[in-house]
Amino acid sequence: LYLDRQTDFFRQPLKVLHVAPEQIFYQRFKAIPQWQYTTVDLHSPLADIKADIGQLPFGDDQFDLILCNHVLEHIPHDLKAMQELYRVLKKGGTLIAQVPLDENREQTYENDRITAPKERSQHFGQYDHVRVYGRDYYHRLEAVGFRATAFDMVSGLSPEEIRRFGVQRENIPIATK
Repeated sequence: LYLDRQTDFFRQPLKVLHVAPEQIFYQRFKAIPQWQYTTVDLHSPLADIKADIGQLPFGDDQFDLILCNHVLEHIPHDLKAMQELYRVLKKGGTLIAQVPLDENREQTYENDRITAPKERSQHFGQYDHVRVYGRDYYHRLEAVGFRATAFDMVSGLSPEEIRRFGVQRENIPIATK
């Protein structure tokens, strides 16, 4: 998409960690010959390594790029998970960490007393979510050491590309170490 056209991002030799790999991306990313692509998840059959995001089995400063899309909203101790992602990311590395982000909400909404799936759906939008992130999400990433910014996904796309790719107006959280 836009990143592919603007940079040689997909042509660089990178050591990539994909947390909870999505099937739609898995085959494409695995096929990039320049990437040393590793997947990790507690349960996914796509995971090369079965592990908890709060206790990753990798040494410090291992990965150039970490993809962690729609994971942190499921993790009770998200700051611990963010610390682990920071730890295993190389200096100068990039974390792409999408979450359900309510840009109208200043503060992240979480309540650990809400445990029933039906109540979680009502409060957090899905039965297995434990929070809805607000604009403070970037500060949460920064609290563990990242430099965080919002990437406007549609800013470089034409109206035709937005329609063709089905891109929604959404900021993508990008964090660097």
